[in-house]
Amino acid sequence: MELKTNYQYTYFLHPFVIKEGKYQKYILKMLKNEEFELKTFQKEKDFKMYQYFLPKTRDFLFSSFSMGNSKLKKLKDLADETKAALLSKYPCNIFEYKINKDIQGKVDEEKGIFFTISKIEIVCFETGICFLVIKTNVEDDNSFSNILNFNYKFRDINSGGASLENFDNIRLQTNSFSNAETFRNFVKKITGANLEALKLDLETERFLTYSYICVDQEAWNNENDFEKISHQYIRYAKVLPADNSRKLEEEKITTISNWKFAKLAINKLGVMLFSSSADMNNYTILPDEFENQFLYTYIINLYKKIYLKKIELQLKDPKQVKKARKRFIDFTKNLWIRELTDDETGTMLNHKIAETLELEKLYAQVKNKYDILYKDLNIEKNRTSTIIIAVVLGASLIFNILNFVILMRQ
Repeated sequence: MELKTNYQYTYFLHPFVIKEGKYQKYILKMLKNEEFELKTFQKEKDFKMYQYFLPKTRDFLFSSFSMGNSKLKKLKDLADETKAALLSKYPCNIFEYKINKDIQGKVDEEKGIFFTISKIEIVCFETGICFLVIKTNVEDDNSFSNILNFNYKFRDINSGGASLENFDNIRLQTNSFSNAETFRNFVKKITGANLEALKLDLETERFLTYSYICVDQEAWNNENDFEKISHQYIRYAKVLPADNSRKLEEEKITTISNWKFAKLAINKLGVMLFSSSADMNNYTILPDEFENQFLYTYIINLYKKIYLKKIELQLKDPKQVKKARKRFIDFTKNLWIRELTDDETGTMLNHKIAETLELEKLYAQVKNKYDILYKDLNIEKNRTSTIIIAVVLGASLIFNILNFVILMRQ
């Protein structure tokens, strides 16, 4: 029997990196782009976000939380150049694409999977590491198979080497994006050539997938065990198509089961939350938490991974070693050892994402390089000091000998 869905959305995330020294210029470009606007957060309207993150992390991600209405108005009234200079010093800035109405599209002309793009955001950190974040919804379709196929196809839409046929002619049927080709152009316009990401060996053609689905309670409830649909969960978690014939294994999926009728899957491809409408919380409260608090928990961990890679690369460059050493110390003090949240599920999610992304291993690699360079630097300093002392002592000895010779002649 075909599995039916009650509610779903999928975010697709695309990391990109601004070239060193060009971040302020990129912020200015975004400010001058009339299609985007700076997103601000306020305690009253974003209270759950405010409450979820601990103060230091909250200030790091959402600087506007600490601004009053007066300060926000002053910021808005500044000239773009001045505003860009100021914003480039903030740890993180978020820009939102102005969508007057959802951008509609369709996957596969014959089967007709209709979808909308309901949100596009750019999350930028002062280090030049940014994320293009796109929210999609499959429209008027409660077929679980179509959700699987859509996620599987859309995540590769940015693949430059692929033809449109590979996506069954994915089309975004509005003036904004007429087809998949122009959508790729839109992405490129935001990210540029993204050469800096390639230097860090980041995946630039395949989107990361962050998806929420609530299946009909008839399939999963007190009488019908999860095991009956576990194969569908694995397909969803691994972003596989509905007709996938590969052997389905759960070993490489990290699962959080803090809820009776919901399971959260984490792997290298993304984060997916699979739930049942047997619990009302799964189509009221949990979807909102997942696309706000949990989404930024994922983003900050992705950021840590990319920034550690960037520092590691800079430590290999003699010209950037000094800067990289300082950045690693600042990163350790200001972000690495900092707790993200006191929320129980959020803490577990943060830990599991970090574990899946192998952040501890990467941090240890960078620290090892840092320690070696630090020791080498100290050895070099000691060697230089020894040479200087030897030169000074030698000069003093010669001076004393000359004085002695002069005294003897007198």
